Order: sequence, then C-alpha cells, then structure tokens
Amino acid sequence: MHDFLIPELGRVSPYGVYDLAENAAWVSVGTDHDTAAFAVESIRRWWQTMGAPLYPGAKRLLITADGGGSNGYRLRLWKRELQKLADETGLELAVCHFPPGTSKWNKIEHRMFSASSQNWRGKPLVSHQAVVNLIAATTTTTGLKVRSALDRNDYPAGVRVSDADMQTLYLRPDGFHGEWKLAPTPSPAAPY
Repeated sequence: MHDFLIPELGRVSPYGVYDLAENAAWVSVGTDHDTAAFAVESIRRWWQTMGAPLYPGAKRLLITADGGGSNGYRLRLWKRELQKLADETGLELAVCHFPPGTSKWNKIEHRMFSASSQNWRGKPLVSHQAVVNLIAATTTTTGLKVRSALDRNDYPAGVRVSDADMQTLYLRPDGFHGEWKLAPTPSPAAPY
C-alpha cells in the first residue's frame, strides 16, 4: 500500500488483496484517505468480485496483514470495519498481523506489488484510470492475474471508535500473541 499525491490530479491509494491459492489479486485504487475503512472496503470488494465466486462454501477467511498503516493491529477502526464485514458476509475472519519489522514477508509485496511496480515503471501516471489500467495489466511468468477498480468513496481521516463501540464487537484474540491475531465473528444479531 502506497499513497501517491499529485495536487492537480489528486490522490491515488492502491490497496491490494492477494489470493495465494489462485495466484490472483484485487487492487482497489482509492482517491481519498488511506484509512482502515478503505482497507476493509478493498477486502469487501475482493470478496464480492473474486472471493465469493471462487469459494462459495467458505465459512472462514484468513487475512494476513502488515502490522501498521491502515490495517494496523492496534487500530480500532480496522477492528470495527472487520466486524461489519463479518456481519455482512457471515464469515469468521481470522486476521494475522505480521510482527513489527517483518511486513516484507507478506506475499503480496513480492508476488503482486513488485510486479505492478515494474509494469508501470517509466509510464506516466496521468490519471486515476491510467493507474487502474496499469495495475490491472500486471502479469508474471507464474500466471498472476490482477483485477483493479477505482474507489471514489470518501474515507475521512481521524474517525474515532469509542470504548462503547468496541464493547459491541465480537473479537476473539488468539491465545498466542493475541495482539497480532484476532478473529472477528459475525454478531448474533447480524442478518446473515
């Protein structure tokens, strides 16, 4: 996840989801702030467009994430938005964060973002659509397939999640380093 800002063109924040089993990726290209709400919306869009059709019987989704940034393990907004995703989809989410200093172990860095960076090397990023098209045109010799779409939604920075809101979440920390591993489960009141 990197954020590029050219004042006369606007912001571009790509956020990706990489499916190891399918060697396929989804990248949302946001035009607003890189927030936890944007990160979870990117996962939601991947699930709706790629994940659910590929895994129609899935009951659980494993998400590996870097330890900081918009999907940081300490962010309350990340946890609240994941709860919303679990409630909407009926999926139990197993979220495992890479320990501090190890984000380069994340497969998306080596298998998708490095390839997309090489793909757009030397090409002018003159519009949001140019960025989307260059990311979506990314391929590798191992058969990587990438889909990308523009996300023009607003994601305000500085959204606070209260203690009371946190008490409504169904988060189960893992017994081993629960600060880096948690499992949001659908709430009993969820319509799913």
